[in-house]
Amino acid sequence: MLDGRNGGVLRIKIFSDHGHVVCEFHDSGPGLNDPKHVFDPFYTTKSVGKGTGLGLSICYGIVKEHGGEIAARNHPSGGALIQIRLPVAVGEKAVE
Repeated sequence: MLDGRNGGVLRIKIFSDHGHVVCEFHDSGPGLNDPKHVFDPFYTTKSVGKGTGLGLSICYGIVKEHGGEIAARNHPSGGALIQIRLPVAVGEKAVE
């Protein structure tokens, strides 16, 4: 993921796919050291005092609670790719 020291690029792509809304976040950073564990609570690659490792774990819980899927992997052209898939809500009333 981008560490903020030297800048970088974050590309966001949103599209529909078989009844789901898909949002992809692809950065130009070095990629993920261990993509299988990025959603584990308290997993972090940051130095002590720079992060708790809860951000992606909380995102995972929110996405799952809404019937979706979230996945992380390294993009073939470099950088990390986070993909969120949420089911399309058809005929739902808006919450006021």
